[in-house]
Amino acid sequence: MILSALNDYYERLAEQERVPLSGFSSEKISYALVFSAKGKPLQIDDLRITDGKQPRAQLLKVPVDKRRTQGIHAYPLWDKTAYSLGVTSGEGKRIGEEHSAFIARQKTIFCKSDDAELSAFLAFVDCWQPSNLVTLPGYNDDMLDKNFVFRLDGTHHYLHEHAPARQLWLEALEEVRATTSILGPCLVTGERLPLGTGHPAIRNVENVQGPGASLVSFNSSAYESFGHKGQANASISQRAIFSYATALNYLLRKENNNHQRLTIGDATVVFWARAANHAQAEAAEQFFFKVLNEPPTDEQEAARLKTALDQVAQGTALNDTDVGIAGDTQFYVLGLAPNAARLSVRYWCVDTLDQFTQHIALHHQDMALEPKPTKNGLPPIWRLVNATAPYRDGRPKAKDVAPQLAGEMMRAVLTGQRYPQSLLTNLVMRFRNDGVINGIRIALCKAVLTRNTRLSQHSNNSSQEVPVSLDRQSTHPGYLLGRLFAELENAQERAIPNTNATVRDRYYGAASATPASVFPMLLRNVQNHLSKLRKGGEKDKAIAGAITRNMREIVDGLEDHFLKSLKIEDQGRFAIGYYHQSQARFVRRADGEDTETKKETTKEGDPA
Repeated sequence: MILSALNDYYERLAEQERVPLSGFSSEKISYALVFSAKGKPLQIDDLRITDGKQPRAQLLKVPVDKRRTQGIHAYPLWDKTAYSLGVTSGEGKRIGEEHSAFIARQKTIFCKSDDAELSAFLAFVDCWQPSNLVTLPGYNDDMLDKNFVFRLDGTHHYLHEHAPARQLWLEALEEVRATTSILGPCLVTGERLPLGTGHPAIRNVENVQGPGASLVSFNSSAYESFGHKGQANASISQRAIFSYATALNYLLRKENNNHQRLTIGDATVVFWARAANHAQAEAAEQFFFKVLNEPPTDEQEAARLKTALDQVAQGTALNDTDVGIAGDTQFYVLGLAPNAARLSVRYWCVDTLDQFTQHIALHHQDMALEPKPTKNGLPPIWRLVNATAPYRDGRPKAKDVAPQLAGEMMRAVLTGQRYPQSLLTNLVMRFRNDGVINGIRIALCKAVLTRNTRLSQHSNNSSQEVPVSLDRQSTHPGYLLGRLFAELENAQERAIPNTNATVRDRYYGAASATPASVFPMLLRNVQNHLSKLRKGGEKDKAIAGAITRNMREIVDGLEDHFLKSLKIEDQGRFAIGYYHQSQARFVRRADGEDTETKKETTKEGDPA
């Protein structure tokens, strides 16, 4: 299914001339060597792009038949300097063999042609001496080991773009394929075609080492026993292999304007649309990129996007919102992660854009929290995933995210299914271990509980609706205990502003898991803090009174005794209650109980 969808996508890209045809590949080319009609080398042209801090090679569609691994294999009409010019910056132990292979390859393919440009190129190959390179205008040592193409002086195209050269190359390629491949059913296209063996490297997946990794491969002869060199193991035609690999590498391209690629946890996520035309597909892809990534910096655009998601969450079709995108557009999402020299598929989701948007809007609704987790509202998916990792040096790192958890979270967002239960366990553990109880983590915690409650078939006390903001009417014991703990901490902070270890530092874990073991002691100790405040000025006395009233209100909602333990869901409610009550201290309230308006933030700018 994945390869078939990528093959179809390649066909659409090829129609728009955005990807190379079979037998060609987009490769990084830095320089062009210009030669005369008699084959004399004239100069070197710098083809690098210079719009950034450092010049970078540009991508050109050049002839490629297979991936070069450990053996010697030359490419037609282009290659790195060791092959094409016989020069390298290193020791070059086999440089003679490499350069000889390049010369032989050019002569084998183009020797029978009477085309003037190809004849001039072959004359150049015959008379070229590696020592000539340093004498050419435009030479510098940085050119060594870079990729070169060739151009006849007076022409405006490179030799590999010359029509007769391309035709001869394709004929030579078909000849080789016909003699080295067996015919068989292609599982991707359904046609009987020459089957392929080597699958091209997939590049630009995060944390993949070297030149890339394979999506389909066999690393032992034992796995190749069914059919010639594994051709029947993965019965895929050469044409389909080229198509899916080219389309996937296109999606993974590292360009600033690539809105079809995201990194979430350890997975590199690519997505594409199938629509009536290219403009509609591109609009759908950009919309999807925006709803999963950082909110737009333009306030009007951000508001428009939020309004559309709110409408979709309430059942409005995407077509009927202001974004102007066809909701029946078919959409594909693929998450890839490294696995040794191969790639593993973290998730593969196919649905209409309407359905994906509804699920993402539902995710936003489940995550709704006041105060908002970030200034711009709901954080992007990658920040939510990173929040499940421990905070080190003030922030979480993507490399510390549990791979399976990240994949299950993303799948839940895209499909509308339950969030993984391990997510709640992970968050509760993080609250205890690193003490970071911020808006992002609390919003995640709320999302898990909200979705579980909505999808649960059972109705009991634990199925109370999870509040978005401070709910003074809630009778859920976990939520009330969290609120009470926040007030105990508040009393200590007001009475002893510069204490080395707060109530949260010492007792949060025990209070959230085994309330009966610590709350009686904390309630006794808080009287000392309140007594100290009452002996202070009028403001301190008012604060002591407000804390006392809040605690009395909360305790009145609890049972006569503290629970011996809280299950994991109730510990999640505890964290939400703690967050809501803590944040209420920093918002001016109409009743005037506490008029403090200072703002408190934690790492990454999230509300504490």
